[in-house]
Amino acid sequence: LMDIRTTLISVIAIPMSIIVTIFVLHAMGLTINTMTLGGIAIAIGSLVDDAIVDVENVYKRLRANRALPKEQQKNVVSVVYEASREVRMPIFNSSLIIMASFLPLFFLHGIEGRLLGSLGIAFIVSLIASTIVALTLTPVLCSYLLGDSASGTKDKEPAPAAWLRRVYNNALTTGMRHKRAILWWTGILFVASMCIMATLGRSFLPPFNEGSFTINISAMPGISLEESDRIGRTAERIIMEVPEITTVARKTGRAELDEHSLGVNVSEIEAPYILDGRTRSEVADELRHKLADIPGVNIEIGQPVSHRIDAMLSGTEAQIAIKIFGPDLPTLHRTATEISNAIGDVNGITDIAVEQQVERPHLEIRPRRHAMAYYGITPGQLARWVSVNIGGTEVGKIYDDGIPRSIRLMSSERWRGSIDGISSLTIDTQRGVVPITYVADVVSTSGPNTINRENLNRRIVVSANVEERDLRGAVNEARNVIEEKIKIPEGYNVVYSGQFESEAAATRTLVLASIGALIIILILLYMEFHDIKESLIILVNMPLAMIGGVLMLRLTSGELNIPAIIGFISLLGITTRNGMLLISRYNSLHNDGLALSERILKGSSDRLLPIIMTALTSALALAPLALRGGDPGNELQSPMAIVILGGLLTSTLLNIFVIPILYYYVQHRKK
Repeated sequence: LMDIRTTLISVIAIPMSIIVTIFVLHAMGLTINTMTLGGIAIAIGSLVDDAIVDVENVYKRLRANRALPKEQQKNVVSVVYEASREVRMPIFNSSLIIMASFLPLFFLHGIEGRLLGSLGIAFIVSLIASTIVALTLTPVLCSYLLGDSASGTKDKEPAPAAWLRRVYNNALTTGMRHKRAILWWTGILFVASMCIMATLGRSFLPPFNEGSFTINISAMPGISLEESDRIGRTAERIIMEVPEITTVARKTGRAELDEHSLGVNVSEIEAPYILDGRTRSEVADELRHKLADIPGVNIEIGQPVSHRIDAMLSGTEAQIAIKIFGPDLPTLHRTATEISNAIGDVNGITDIAVEQQVERPHLEIRPRRHAMAYYGITPGQLARWVSVNIGGTEVGKIYDDGIPRSIRLMSSERWRGSIDGISSLTIDTQRGVVPITYVADVVSTSGPNTINRENLNRRIVVSANVEERDLRGAVNEARNVIEEKIKIPEGYNVVYSGQFESEAAATRTLVLASIGALIIILILLYMEFHDIKESLIILVNMPLAMIGGVLMLRLTSGELNIPAIIGFISLLGITTRNGMLLISRYNSLHNDGLALSERILKGSSDRLLPIIMTALTSALALAPLALRGGDPGNELQSPMAIVILGGLLTSTLLNIFVIPILYYYVQHRKK
């Protein structure tokens, strides 16, 4: 508008809305963190949209009022009131629709729900605050700053605005003569974008940039702590040879009560890094290549938070967990090794590791049933004898300087430390005291170091990570390779677990919730316009926005993840604002008695500036998030911003032509 006062009135909505948002978040017990700041950042563009629409309409009405003869002019407050009331309901309902479009986000559960829930709360609170500011403070400021002063409004429209209207009017007039061609090309673009969307990769969350590697080194079970420490020191020395690594910190083994209980054969190394000319993936590849020289160990490279997310989702600290279930441990291990070798050639799959299992020496006390029956010993009595003599049983406590210590009853180490010693121990029977060898065999054997179960079934896990490729595509290719090359024994089954499972579940939840949000949006539109056809015309903005969102994803990451899906859902509400502005203006001119073609041209011209400005402010607010997606803490917001940015671009460009054409067809048929 080339007017400093209108600019000031519009811009003041941003700090006012943010201040209100911070107070509300504090009252709700939320904190200022990456996700709440991200929600406010995504909302920044929308915060000023309502004020822009209101100020532009007031400015235009004041200029028209000044052009009237002196005796016909209304007072400033009346003009401001009428102008604000004209756009009040579209502003209010469009804000409700945007809030409704964010509702699916709150149906997410698990990791994604915890991460993105606070973002949605911050966005909605910010939007509510901006709506309140636009409906209360903005008209008051307009009445003061654009009031009686002659400089408050210009008699002539600013040159840039006039030029834009002139170009648009000519383009729209031409477009109205080629209505079918525009609709056909728009339909072709939408179909093409859906085809492109089908080719996008799928993943759960975008890769994080945490500034540190978490490197797990698993040696063979049963090695001593000293040997495991030696392997860890060797790994540290190799890791520090990579120039980007600044330091290392290692944990070898874990305490018994640690949250992540691991054996002494496992070391976890934190390696913070500073990238200088190379990407994180390139540094990780060098680490894998160098650490592969350590014999007899499995290497797994991830990041601190990502590792924990993977552990919570699949029970392993890797993105993919292929679980093999069955009764026989050697068969399980053999099948797992075959699967590990088979998926080694799948593009993008790295850090393949089979759960470490080795045979360890055991002592077995095998009961002889007939002898036990002869001596009158039950299986429970024999089990209790083994428990007391070998394992020991607590019979009391003593306090040593106030510290409680257990008193345990068991056979001495001299007797329970060898096969001969255990064989010499005696047991009370109904026929007197006899050596244990009379009723059981004490033998030396070997067995697995660990037996892991899930849902009561024995299982072994093949874990892997994915680099430079989408997660869903890598899993699907690995599944196909396993089905083609590996013959799974009868009675055994393979289950695929990891982030892709959560991605599929979250996608289903979002799709179902989006259908509900779409119904709510349609109801709100019908309440505003009382015409189902006009409501459906506004909803056309959604497929128009899909075109740009899909194209932007293809040009950037090429992946469709949960934040990107939320970006598409957000477009459901954000893009309806422009359609509502157009339709409400058409209807207002219809009430004034204008003919169909005339009200389409005039109404579209009247709403051109607020449509362009609201799109530009939203795009400028989202640009930093979209362009700095690799920065730590910005990874989750970036896919959302990219999708919304692309959707705003195509929906705005197509909206100012497609909506007038569809409105013409609908109204023309009513005649």
